Amino acid sequence: MIYKYKYQTPDDFSNILMNSDGEYLTGLWFEGSRDSSKHEINCQEKELSVFKETSKWLDIYFSGKEPNFIPKYKINNLTPFRKEVIDIMNSIPFGEVLTYSDIAKIIVKKKGIERMSSQAVGGAVGWNPICIIIPCHRVVGSNGSLTGYGGGIKNKVALLINEKNDISRFFIPKRGTVL
Repeated sequence: MIYKYKYQTPDDFSNILMNSDGEYLTGLWFEGSRDSSKHEINCQEKELSVFKETSKWLDIYFSGKEPNFIPKYKINNLTPFRKEVIDIMNSIPFGEVLTYSDIAKIIVKKKGIERMSSQAVGGAVGWNPICIIIPCHRVVGSNGSLTGYGGGIKNKVALLINEKNDISRFFIPKRGTVL
């Protein structure tokens, strides 16, 4: 059985929806975003301990601090490549960013291969079912473009500001698939 819960965010953000299998967090996304299509929306709403734990994490995060714990989550359909990209995203410190190209270079070095496509990395980053906690918002274009966020560009900007990033070094592209 899949359950859902709605978290009320601060005014600068869209509200957040969560999914759980009853024990683990299995989805976290901004309401009304493109990411909604990845998750179960027509399911029973229920208060679960994992939703309370995640809400506590989000309360700390939205207060501008880095939480010192991670809610227990489970990612379904996780391929080895996606896991590798998620592990790298999880290593990006609070308040910092990496580019898609940076992640590709880390994989190249680790695997001892000749090259890795930044677009393939982008696909794995965009596949992430648990936003914020797995910080896909900390991945930006190599030219400073704030592109590629399924949670909506408004939320990506607000998340980076919440982490006290110097937002002036980034720009919002005029065209793109994830604006």
